[in-house]
Amino acid sequence: MKTDEGLIRSPDQNALIIDGKSIAQSLLQKVAASAAALIAAGVRPGLAVVLVGEDPASRVYVKSKGKAAETCGFHSVQHNLPATTNEADLVALVESLNADPLIHGILVQLPLPAGINSTRVLETISPAKDVDGFHPVNAGLLAIGDIARALVPCTPAGSMFLLRRAARSLGVDLAGKEAVVVGRSNIVGKPMAQLLLAENCTVTIAHSRTADLASTVARADILVAAVGRPQMIAGAWIKPGAIVVDVGINRVPGQGVDATGRPQTRLDGDVDYTAAAARAAAITPVPGGVGPMTIATLMSNTLTAARRGAG
Repeated sequence: MKTDEGLIRSPDQNALIIDGKSIAQSLLQKVAASAAALIAAGVRPGLAVVLVGEDPASRVYVKSKGKAAETCGFHSVQHNLPATTNEADLVALVESLNADPLIHGILVQLPLPAGINSTRVLETISPAKDVDGFHPVNAGLLAIGDIARALVPCTPAGSMFLLRRAARSLGVDLAGKEAVVVGRSNIVGKPMAQLLLAENCTVTIAHSRTADLASTVARADILVAAVGRPQMIAGAWIKPGAIVVDVGINRVPGQGVDATGRPQTRLDGDVDYTAAAARAAAITPVPGGVGPMTIATLMSNTLTAARRGAG
């Protein structure tokens, strides 16, 4: 049963299901409308995506990002480079995109092939065009709480969007709540903690080596799981009434075989979803939760970069 604002009440679960797909579609519609106004004023947001190699998952992600950019009315460019591309040539391409006035956002799809220094490549991207939010300048702005000037990494930004939506629907004030982020990556865990701090939450960053992780998770009014281990967070650990955002996207064995005879697989989160949904007040599913929001937030970041570039 649908409730308001992209949340679903399941008749056989306690928790509201946070419908990331629906919420992401709503955000994309707003981005497209704002982009149309900007285009009418003479500026068309431009996004360049660079893919190096033939990683199947990366190709799927890049295709989805390109489709979303076109849906939003952006000028969309994709550079497909062979896995044999050297670092110097990749850096040169990024520098040319930095100088291109038609491009407002640059995304270099990770992972890069062995032999290419990802840090050097990402730091070559102009901070003003760093729509992934990975450049040290944007990371630093986020760390000091200057979110208004930062381009925030897309997955944490999308997760925060879902969390605010769920809290508003539940009538929950995030300020003062105890938040636990399981995962300490520069891409998700650390920026997520900074965003929660900006909401005046009391934040703990936990990880796979946290002593007695279960008791740490059990304190959380807000839990963000981003550790990359399927069902690492047991449902029994969840505090009753907590809001759970599961960032994990793990491919695990499924049942049966596909049309080619290969064993089927399925996507699973970092949280035991079924057991957690019986205790939480609201929870994101996997798939269909944070994933769609990551792409929608990338489009929002590109729009922001285009607005700033236009003054």
